[in-house]
Amino acid sequence: MLELRTLPNDCAKRRSETACVGCGARAFSVCGSLAPTDLARLDAIVERTALKAGDSLTREGDPATHVFNITSGSVRVYKLLPDGRRQITGFLFAGDFVGLASGSDYAFAAEAIEDVTLCRFRKTEYRALIRELPALEEALLDRATHELAAAQNQMLLLGRKRAQERIASFLLDLPERDPIRPQTEGHIRLPMTRSEIADYLGLTIETVSRELSKLKAAGVIRLLSLHELLVLQPDRLRDIAEGLD
Repeated sequence: MLELRTLPNDCAKRRSETACVGCGARAFSVCGSLAPTDLARLDAIVERTALKAGDSLTREGDPATHVFNITSGSVRVYKLLPDGRRQITGFLFAGDFVGLASGSDYAFAAEAIEDVTLCRFRKTEYRALIRELPALEEALLDRATHELAAAQNQMLLLGRKRAQERIASFLLDLPERDPIRPQTEGHIRLPMTRSEIADYLGLTIETVSRELSKLKAAGVIRLLSLHELLVLQPDRLRDIAEGLD
């Protein structure tokens, strides 16, 4: 795993009293439930770090010594099959938590899609704090419940939905996953590549490109660039996602 770049000590010291309070991701993160005194205890064990696009956050099979809370940017989580094929199991954004459910080793790999900032905690210290802070434990339980529901929806998407339904579902879900990034009505930002979308949806790159082109030709979306699009007919996109169109 690449060494994470830690913010300079003097910078971290100057920000220590206000960093958590002023963090834009706090409202969407597990730490948002903490009172100021408890937040200070969390801040005392944090290491604020940064990744460049393409850097590894975790590698499958490495010792799971740390947990992470993303504060900006986006991350892909994936597993590699023995023959080298990649299955992306999720895209993570500001407010998402990484690594707590791992055993002694990370069961997945995680890499930055774009520049990322995050809070890093030693797992032993974080788990000890969870036992002392009921609000943090409850917030993590709520997050785990949400992630279980998301996993069940992903199983439905991969197991039963057609290619266009998968694409439509993905586009509808993405803005809610990335709430910290300002977006105008109907505007969707795609930090990931077509290949990454394909590996997440169980499709080929060609199928992803073809289905996006079909949605464009039907007037449902407008492709602004490789990483941006505009939804012109949200109701129809929703019908497509639900298999009604």
